[in-house]
Amino acid sequence: MVEVLPPGMKRKAFPFQAYKAEGVKKRLEELFHGKCAYCESLYASQAPVDVEHYRPKGRVKDEHAHPGYWWLASEWTNLLPSCLDCNRRRKQAVPTITGDLSVLHAGMLTGKQDSFPVLGTRATEELDDLASERALLLDPTRDDPDEHLSFWLGGDRAAGLVYPARSGGAAAGPLILPAVVEDAATIGNHASAAGVSVRGAVSIQVYGLNRLRLVQERARLLQQLRFLESVLLDVSEVSRDLAAVNVTVARQELTDAADRLDRLQRRILDQMQSLAAPTAPHSAIAREYLRDFRNRIASLPPA
Repeated sequence: MVEVLPPGMKRKAFPFQAYKAEGVKKRLEELFHGKCAYCESLYASQAPVDVEHYRPKGRVKDEHAHPGYWWLASEWTNLLPSCLDCNRRRKQAVPTITGDLSVLHAGMLTGKQDSFPVLGTRATEELDDLASERALLLDPTRDDPDEHLSFWLGGDRAAGLVYPARSGGAAAGPLILPAVVEDAATIGNHASAAGVSVRGAVSIQVYGLNRLRLVQERARLLQQLRFLESVLLDVSEVSRDLAAVNVTVARQELTDAADRLDRLQRRILDQMQSLAAPTAPHSAIAREYLRDFRNRIASLPPA
């Protein structure tokens, strides 16, 4: 039963403490490799971790009568490590897409804080069915982000932006909004009309996954991957040319040179794959880049 307070009276916040224990923070850091559960940044290089509640513990944004999901305040399945910018709501510089696909930078309120938009029936008591809420925010411990999010891999100004995916995880391209939109319901309506993941679109805005600095970090990672790809392809071409050329060099020397080039190719591939490892920052965009790279290699004619 939700407690109804007299008009103008605010509910006193309960001083939750258990989730703040150092042991909890340490274990979350181990489970998530020192990365923010939402944006994949290495938060330790910026600030101490925020122990974040997927379902907010003390209140819910825009629902003043809701007491928050107090019964989940110390539940492991509701705790996530978060960087300050994903967890705390404040104004951020966010790239936005205009009708001609040019990129602008606008000030926008992002950060989850006590936001938790749902489509279904909101739970208000401990025994309520959480699944019936149909949460609009992605839970990185239960949802596969690749089904809802896609990254812009091009070398233009939009490189590094994250977009809501179409059904099946395909890239949707820019979701164009009529203005800088901060309301989850409005974003959800636009996403639904565009045929893209509603949960992906809402999560991008609420978590602030297109904050300018985040986009710049992902763009730098893409630049590194492009460089490694170009070196790998150059080495591969030299290796093929070496195998085909008819020169008066001892066969063993040719074999040794080819082996060295093969080892160099493997080292470059290993380096590219390491950027997509779970322990690496922004590994999701690196994984998508490598999938795209494999598809491009597979489509090349045989040498």
